[in-house]
Amino acid sequence: MNQTIVQVDAFTTKPFTGNPAAVCVLTEPQTDEWMQQVAQEMNLPETAFLVQQTDGFNLRWFTPTVEVPLCGHATLASAHVLWMEGHLPPGEPARFHTKSGLLTANQRGEWIELNFPANHSEPTTAPDALHQALGVDFKAVVKNSLGYLVEVESEDLVRQIRPNLGLLTTLPLADVIVTSAAHPHSEFDFVSRFFAPGLGIPEDPVTGAAHCCLAPYWRDRLNKNEFLAYQASRRGGVLKIYYDGGDRVYLNGQAITVMKGELTAE
Repeated sequence: MNQTIVQVDAFTTKPFTGNPAAVCVLTEPQTDEWMQQVAQEMNLPETAFLVQQTDGFNLRWFTPTVEVPLCGHATLASAHVLWMEGHLPPGEPARFHTKSGLLTANQRGEWIELNFPANHSEPTTAPDALHQALGVDFKAVVKNSLGYLVEVESEDLVRQIRPNLGLLTTLPLADVIVTSAAHPHSEFDFVSRFFAPGLGIPEDPVTGAAHCCLAPYWRDRLNKNEFLAYQASRRGGVLKIYYDGGDRVYLNGQAITVMKGELTAE
């Protein structure tokens, strides 16, 4: 079976920055085992697999080790590929049927807007090991279905943090979003990083799903609905976000194709 696979950098306009994802629009359905093996072979934060349906595309996401129920950057990459490779006419919305329900993507000029479910957090008591693993003081800590969300004092702390990933894996929730308000006079409203050893990803470069948690969190603290956010990983990435307090978050990002190949192995 020859199958085209496209590598895209998401939440960026510059090659080799943002978050890389592989996108495979399948000519026929494949087994879970096969998709996991391809994701392991690609060894990127996510590999997305799409199968066309009458009313959109079935979409699934795999890290090198597990399937995940929601992924922002690989959905952005998938929408980009559908339009760039001619699977959808320009301007036609992309509809994705996923384990997190129906997701849509629309072209907004040079940006792609994703309609995702909001992920609300609840108060929690931080385990001692979380403090030890991050090695910084917390302003606040909450939890959600993605993991812990930790606010720290400054953008500098977010950028400087070097977590003990082995210690994180011993916690009840192994995955952690670290965030702060951006520097005064910055163009950004807040910054973040996402460490996901529980998903087989030491640090995710740019995480759409994390911003489904961050949008409600920062709306409550900044009293605004629109944000420009920066994920301060080594590769870095930018998101425009709209969240009005309801059950959906609108994530806007850009993407660029960096590689296209042909998968020839059965």
